[in-house]
This record gives sequence, structure tokens and C-alpha cells, in this order.
Amino acid sequence: MKLIEVPERILVIGNGIAGQTACDGLRAAGFDGDLTIVGAEPRAAYSRPALSKALLVDGGSHELAPPTHEATEVRGVAAVELDVESRRVRLDDGSDLTYDGLVIATGSRARRLGGDHSVELSLRTVDDALILRERLAARPTVVVVGAGPLGMEIASAALSAGCRATLVADGPPMLSHLGHCLSDAFTAAAVARGLTVVLGSAAGIDDAHGVVLRDGSRIDADLIVSAIGDIPDTEWLATSGLLTGGRLEVDSRGRVRPDIVAAGDAAAVPTPTGIRRIPLWSSAIEQAKVAANALLAGDDAPELDLEPYFWTEQFGLNLKATGHLPAAGEPEFLLGDSPHGPSVMRWTHVGGDGVAVAVNHRIPIPKLRRMAAAAG
Repeated sequence: MKLIEVPERILVIGNGIAGQTACDGLRAAGFDGDLTIVGAEPRAAYSRPALSKALLVDGGSHELAPPTHEATEVRGVAAVELDVESRRVRLDDGSDLTYDGLVIATGSRARRLGGDHSVELSLRTVDDALILRERLAARPTVVVVGAGPLGMEIASAALSAGCRATLVADGPPMLSHLGHCLSDAFTAAAVARGLTVVLGSAAGIDDAHGVVLRDGSRIDADLIVSAIGDIPDTEWLATSGLLTGGRLEVDSRGRVRPDIVAAGDAAAVPTPTGIRRIPLWSSAIEQAKVAANALLAGDDAPELDLEPYFWTEQFGLNLKATGHLPAAGEPEFLLGDSPHGPSVMRWTHVGGDGVAVAVNHRIPIPKLRRMAAAAG
């Protein structure tokens, strides 16, 4: 792809952190043309990670600082079709918006065990979090399906609210995200606090409000919450010709074509292990910065060089991690001597790159990144 003419009108589809960061990046790079950002939710942008942490547990803040990019915001409408030849996006209110440059940052939505009309709750939006918090306050029996970080955080919040909680996991909790060492530590902390972990694959939800497992057994609960992954919001691109095997793939600068870039949960980006989505808050920010520059500078823009950062708070443990997870094998302890208490650990991957993890330790992220970089 080559350098393009600097666009006069840039349209950003998606009002989450990727879309907002792209707007900030465009202004920081000197773009002073017409900038419009469209969001399907009627709310202003907010911190999505806070929903399953501060907001769900104690009503803490999920708000972001007001934007300074002076974009025209269009809220409560979703994109339904893109015509790349006429450079036109059709919205679900029947209106069209045209552009010279386009940023796709539509994110993703929760995957649901029982379909869109199921009795289960999921956690993706502020409204989801407020409903779930209200339901937990009544102290129902809770079944959480899904043992990734989100499922574990929801289960932790349920226990904190005084609920009896069961987690349905198709394998050791967070194993594929963190590796054996950290998975074992968090599972032990969860069980010690009263979580019941049932290993098995959920097949669906029956009419009697129970989770049915593939072995035929069922688990009854007053409240069922699914946390079984996400689905990228890219269906509106079905006729655009931009999807590759159903995925929105971008190059190392976030470009789909010279006049269109993408960032965040909707985009599949190049990584050392292939082209894939990285649905993390920090990844969305880094992708959006790179994509914004590429829309203005083309091949002269810097390439994406992700420094993955992940954090979670659950069952009395606070984890911060830098580097490409999961971490395989046993760690090198830089501080402390056990992942069950205050500690800083490091792993070295084949090839020399590293992972550094802090558990219940107040360590600055730049320092943690330096520790990861010194691996090997």
C-alpha cells in the first residue's frame, strides 16, 4: 500500500476505546478536517474493563475523561452496510455518511450460550453490568458458564455479594490465558473463597432454568451468567469485499486498504503466532494509534509493535502481566516465592521474549515491562 492523499473527511465507526483513541491520534497527527464518530450505544464512551471489576463489585467509576478531539458524535445508531466504491456507510436509521478515510472500530459483542432470547445474562455493556449488579444484590444462587478472566471476575463478584456460586469450566480456569502456574494459583484462591468449580462443557440452557452439560447432567440456579467469549461486530461488512474468510484482517499498520483502517476487537492483526484478534483494552489502544497514523501517512507510518498488557482482579488477587501470554512452565521469582501471595515472576519464551507478572504487588507497569524485556 502506498501513501494516500490526506483525507478531508474521516469517519470512525465505533465509539469505544479504539474509536476514541483513533480520533485522538488523528488530531495529534495534525488532521484538522471533518471528523465524525458513530456509536451503536447511546452512551458516551466508557471503560469496559471496569464493568466486571469496580462497577460490578462496589459501584466504582467506569467513566472516561471527556474527549478533546472535537469530533462530531453520532450515538445510538449502528452501521449496517459499507460501499467501498462510493465511500458510503449506511446506518440503521436509514441515513448515509460519506468519507475520504474510514476507521472501523465496531468492537465485538458477547457470545451467548442459549442464543439472543435466552434467560441468561452476559456482561458487555454498562447496562449489562447494572442489571447484573442489581440481581446479585438479591443473593441468588449463581452459575457462571465460562472460566476465562471475565467469567472468573463475575464469579468473584457473585461471592463478594454473598451469593452461592458455581463456575462451569471446560478446563482449568484461565489455563489458556495464563498458563498452568497462574491458573492453579487463581483456582486455589477461588475455591478457598467458596467457589464451586465444575469441569465440563455446557451444552445449553433448558426451560427449567438449568445449565445442561454435554454429559447429560444439569445445574440449577436462580441466575445464569455466560462468559463464553465474544463475536466481532463485522456482519455489516458482509457485502463490502473487505472480509477474508469471515475475518477483518489488517496489515502491520492497521490498513485494510489505503483509505480504510481497522482497530480493536473487530480487527485481526499480525502477531508472532499469525493473524488473530487480540481482544484486550491495551491492544485496542495501541492498534488505534497505529491505524490513525497509517490513514494519514500510509507507508511512512510506523508499524504495530504490541507490548501486550493484561490485568485482572478476583478472589483477593490482583494480577498485572506484560508480554505474550500464556506463560509456560515454572517462573523465575524476582520478588516473593509463591504466586499465591505478593510476588513478581518472569518467564522466558522460546526465542527469548519474556513475560513478567506481578501478583498483589504495587509495581509500575514500565518497570514490569523492563523485567519482561530482560528475560533470558
